[in-house]
Amino acid sequence: MNILITGAASGIGRGLALKLARPGVSLQLCDHAADGLMETARRCNEQGARTVPTVLDTRDRQGMADWIATASGERLDMAFLCAGITGGLPPEADDGLVLEREERVWEMLDTNLTGTLNTFFPVVQAMRRQKRNGENLRGRICVMASIAGFVCYPGTPSYSASKAALDRFVVANAARLERFGISLTSICCGFVDTPMVKQNRFPMPGMISTEDAVGRILRGTLRQTRRVIFPAWLVMGSRLMDLLPPRLAERYYVTQPSAQPAGMPDF
Repeated sequence: MNILITGAASGIGRGLALKLARPGVSLQLCDHAADGLMETARRCNEQGARTVPTVLDTRDRQGMADWIATASGERLDMAFLCAGITGGLPPEADDGLVLEREERVWEMLDTNLTGTLNTFFPVVQAMRRQKRNGENLRGRICVMASIAGFVCYPGTPSYSASKAALDRFVVANAARLERFGISLTSICCGFVDTPMVKQNRFPMPGMISTEDAVGRILRGTLRQTRRVIFPAWLVMGSRLMDLLPPRLAERYYVTQPSAQPAGMPDF
């Protein structure tokens, strides 16, 4: 089995790699963080997997296309698109304005959305050339979205926008690609105990372990679930909040610690 994972240097990407690593499995791992990526590869090799780490930024469109063309080999069974970043608002400006830095917004959209699409299309191209397997599938693709994509949250505007776009894109394409033999799964989860969220300076309700998240992601992907959500109560609450008139929802959102200037790392 040949499996591709982006964002494999830490967090959910590393968790998936370690969970899947075993004899007979080839792991094509990608991340821009070389040290973390090599550590993931080392641990996967110890578990008997054949691991091929590649230091690469998903924002490099041609680089991703070239890498995936090679990494897919004779067959690419599964792809987990986990690379992404998060962040909040900068401190209040001298004139009182609170607004995400323009360069940070572009970085967020380029990494979370464009970087994922730079991975998605070459993966689809590789899988469409493959024959269907015993499950009548050419391959499975799993994309990391977020519960944040369900709400217009003033603490993370560009993050919410990027994840909303990913979820809609994946779910909207799922029916046609499924008929062609490629399964798509969008992961809309809350807080997962990873290095990325450890930098947050506010309470994170419903946070679960990376191991628990990885288990849910794998089950949903293998079952060809369109959208995997967890925790369900947080997703339902977010959905209900998004049905409210925006000005009414804002009254609650702007009071939350994570929506305050410098409430989340701005990097």
